[in-house]
Amino acid sequence: MSVTTQPAAIASAAGTPPVSREEPAWVRRTLLAIAFAFLILILFVPLAAVFTEALRKGIGPYFKALLEPATLSAIRLTLLTAAIVVPLNAVFGLSSAWLITHFEFRGRNLLLTLIDLPFAVSPVISGLIYIVLLGSHTIVGGWLAAHGIRVIFAVPGIVLATLFVTFPFVARELIPLMQEQGSEDESAAVTLGANGWQTFWRVTLPRVKWALLYGLILCNARAIGEFGAVSVVSGHIRGLTNTMPLHVEILYNEYDFVGAFAVASLLAMFALATIGAKSLIEWRLRRESSPAAEVPPVERAA
Repeated sequence: MSVTTQPAAIASAAGTPPVSREEPAWVRRTLLAIAFAFLILILFVPLAAVFTEALRKGIGPYFKALLEPATLSAIRLTLLTAAIVVPLNAVFGLSSAWLITHFEFRGRNLLLTLIDLPFAVSPVISGLIYIVLLGSHTIVGGWLAAHGIRVIFAVPGIVLATLFVTFPFVARELIPLMQEQGSEDESAAVTLGANGWQTFWRVTLPRVKWALLYGLILCNARAIGEFGAVSVVSGHIRGLTNTMPLHVEILYNEYDFVGAFAVASLLAMFALATIGAKSLIEWRLRRESSPAAEVPPVERAA
């Protein structure tokens, strides 16, 4: 005798009508309308306004504003900061995630808390921390200044402040994934004779590469768009320590609306590129996590 486990059959046997679990069509349409209205008002309209204001006087003034020496300096400094911060975050994220997920040690929970600290601390406060620690009036800052090393109101301070606010992104993407994967594959690779570097390059890194790339994309987006922490430590020196967000503020305060919105449009394009890359990574992660894409582990370990 077969046992029927369908909900309708069970409800019929119990003498009660089956209950539909599917939402009515009007509920789905209402939720979709709310979501699209929210996106249009909060995302698309402001983005359209940025590009409209940037191109209000034509394409010539737009490119002229972007080619101003101070603007080019801000773009270079922003890209330089991201080029320094992102690789450092990759190293820190991989190292900390490996340490936390593969070892039990005293202070492990403290390390996890410290990784999350920049999420809880205001970026302005993080900038003030470096002023207090490395300002010219401090012992360390005074010693550095006496030896010709400027940190605050210079590029090193901008890099440090940006590094502080961005370092959780890579680690926080890797830690849950590596905890879920466990260390069985690495142990099997060592058993098969692989050394530490071979295990890392052929087993660990391929398994976390998309999560790593996802974290680096988020880290890069935050590094390019960071304002609060950088504003405190930069000194707003035009052409020297202004990043793109700071330069937008200065141009806007000077009523150079075309220049301000032109630089803002570049930041918007960086954001759109980040969203596109993020969506691509999420698609690849879903594709690789599907049952059809599963591959026997540790095939490349030896």
